[in-house]
Amino acid sequence: MADIQSFLTGVTPEVASDRKLAAILFLDVVSSTDQLARDGDQSWSNTLTSYYNIVRKEIARYRGEEFTVAGDGFLALFDGPARAVRCALTIAAAVKQLEIDVRAGVHVGECAIVGANVTGLAIHTGARIMSSAEGGMVLTSQTVRDLVAGSGLRFSDQGERVLKGVPDKHRLFLAMLEDAGATS
Repeated sequence: MADIQSFLTGVTPEVASDRKLAAILFLDVVSSTDQLARDGDQSWSNTLTSYYNIVRKEIARYRGEEFTVAGDGFLALFDGPARAVRCALTIAAAVKQLEIDVRAGVHVGECAIVGANVTGLAIHTGARIMSSAEGGMVLTSQTVRDLVAGSGLRFSDQGERVLKGVPDKHRLFLAMLEDAGATS
């Protein structure tokens, strides 16, 4: 429509940014450089290929949309936070067979879609939440924890954290399946 208006009037209309509310999942292999150095290029390449297959299968299974892959890091968006958390928990368990650990961060917020990329403060917050996680951990924001009440997920309060470059302190939670036996 903008192209037609531009052609007819000679004026290109201002395009509003394409924004959407989404559950944001960041995922990263822990100590991947150490593993590459220890195992060698070919072995790590095989592990990485298997890892990509597991992650992509689970993102699709939980109806996520893959946005960015950088080395062994993934960014995916979901239309529901419980799906994003369950996806992260499933991946964290599945990659153990590859003898690797992942860390994950899940947040919910409004994102700007710019071409094939996604950006915005919510994206940066999700990345920083992931950076706060240790191997095998799925950390979430309080927003996620509050939104998934009744979903069969449990959360353990990890306290308030300062997330680099993100305003204010943020309370983070360790996500678990309800039958995982931990207390919230």
